[in-house]
Amino acid sequence: MRIHISIARQQLNLINDENKIVRSYLISSARNGNGQQRGSFCTPLGKHIIRAKIGDKQPINTVFVKRRPTGEIYTPELAARYPGRDWILTRIMWLSGCEIGFNRLGLVDTMRRYIYIHGSPDSAEMGRPGSIGCIRMHNGDLLDLFNRVIVGTPIEINQ
Repeated sequence: MRIHISIARQQLNLINDENKIVRSYLISSARNGNGQQRGSFCTPLGKHIIRAKIGDKQPINTVFVKRRPTGEIYTPELAARYPGRDWILTRIMWLSGCEIGFNRLGLVDTMRRYIYIHGSPDSAEMGRPGSIGCIRMHNGDLLDLFNRVIVGTPIEINQ
């Protein structure tokens, strides 16, 4: 299995070893566009892998901060109490760049930028940019993807 993410189409495709699309999901990438630089709040391009899968067996809508469950479950009421919070929900797939000098090491390191594929509130709009760098998915889609891939799964993010 491998993952291809198209920023232009705001779509993530899960592709099997026969090069056939197994599933397609709408996503939301960075509202600032694509880019590699730390602090840019852009989605990095290029070749990556899933370095870690976080949150297995946590309830849907579990709230994560710094990759740790907070004990909170996302609700609209919780969102109203914390209107500026960047919601990372349900599961996290932490990405690591594979291209030294482009998306790995130095000021362009995807992993050190804490770029994830993660869940978001079901009210979050998919199909258009809106994140601060990560790839957002609706929770049901994220759970489906999370259960189909393993640590080390290759990912290609293209414009």
